[in-house]
Amino acid sequence: MTALPKPEVIITHESDLDGFLAGLLLQRLAKHLFGEDVRLEAYHYNFWKQRDLREKSAWVTDFTFETRMDKPDWVIVDHHVTEVIPKNARLIHDVTKSAGLLCYELCQAQGLGAPALDRLVHLNDVADLFLEKDPDFTVAGDYASLVKCYQFWNLHTVLGGDPEKLLDHPLLEVMAAKRRIEDPIGLEWSRQHIRELSPSVAFVDTVIGSSNQIVHQLLEGGTTKYTVLMTLFRRSNAIFASFRSRNGEALQIAVKFQGGGHANAAGAILPKGVRTIEDGIEFVEKALNPKPVPGSLNNLESLFAALEAGKK
Repeated sequence: MTALPKPEVIITHESDLDGFLAGLLLQRLAKHLFGEDVRLEAYHYNFWKQRDLREKSAWVTDFTFETRMDKPDWVIVDHHVTEVIPKNARLIHDVTKSAGLLCYELCQAQGLGAPALDRLVHLNDVADLFLEKDPDFTVAGDYASLVKCYQFWNLHTVLGGDPEKLLDHPLLEVMAAKRRIEDPIGLEWSRQHIRELSPSVAFVDTVIGSSNQIVHQLLEGGTTKYTVLMTLFRRSNAIFASFRSRNGEALQIAVKFQGGGHANAAGAILPKGVRTIEDGIEFVEKALNPKPVPGSLNNLESLFAALEAGKK
């Protein structure tokens, strides 16, 4: 393996288990190679796209490779589809593996593998790639729910930055109980609260249970005619949109809102002018159904500009 450059910073995706595990593994690798603790930063897609890439060297994981990241001494370890061919950066890329697995393979090449990490990386791979036929699919979903429920930095603090401590953690009992009890109740309620936003996209209201699992069951069960289902939630004074599909349509919708992710599981942060869930529903509906009206906003770019400026 060609020697990796020493990074000034390690950057990862904040929203899910894959970004969490990949970031921690790269931190461990950097400590092993360079004997120093390298700063870890985590971002949601929209904030990441707004970040100035000022560092001369960096390791980035679980973010789609873009032209702006094609810099000397930058290493990108990722699995999202990209059309950009690196000319300066080093891209470690495989769409069939999670970012966590790609980072772990780098660790294994340096003798940093361990049975606990083998298991944890496998569970992350199953959850992030949504490998429904894997016998560990259900428990893998519980692991993924930990980051969704307790959030990236809270979980990081609890674990002290040690990924092995996540394996068989007592908090998983909470996730399993929530899945068994809350998900069936939430699914039944959500079946009755699906709101059309366009001929192919609908908003699913969720009040209890795992929104990811509920939406997955709605798509799998043929409950809805829509190809893309959206859920919304508030975090850190922002409204997040999550899009799910079965045949690759979710990412196409997320990109319209300056988001990203996987073909069937993608997301975006809505503009700061969107302050409530109802605002978010109306914003997405208007964006997906533009109606040119003289003297009014009639395209997605204008909607974003107005809402980013705090207008209604």
